[in-house]
Amino acid sequence: MSDILERLARVLEERKQAEPDSSYVARLYAKGLDAILKKIGEEATETVMAAKDGDPDRITAEVADLWFHCLVLLAQQGLGPDQVLAELDRRFGLSGIAEKASRT
Repeated sequence: MSDILERLARVLEERKQAEPDSSYVARLYAKGLDAILKKIGEEATETVMAAKDGDPDRITAEVADLWFHCLVLLAQQGLGPDQVLAELDRRFGLSGIAEKASRT
């Protein structure tokens, strides 16, 4: 399952060097952090609306859009899905209450 994340991460890294008019992601990178964050906000809102409507196909599509734009953010920040997966693994088996209490 993480293979798709690895493949996307490679493509997103490549797009960082691409001309803005060559791809949607290259254009988003050229617009900067605020544009990426705006897209994440839009996609999060669309995910919430899809969930409220209860349409499984739309929920899946909107979550895919949200995850994609989060991957764009990670790449823009010099991070990747491996760091997120490692953090999820660290939290696995830890109660959410205990995990939140352990944050400084």
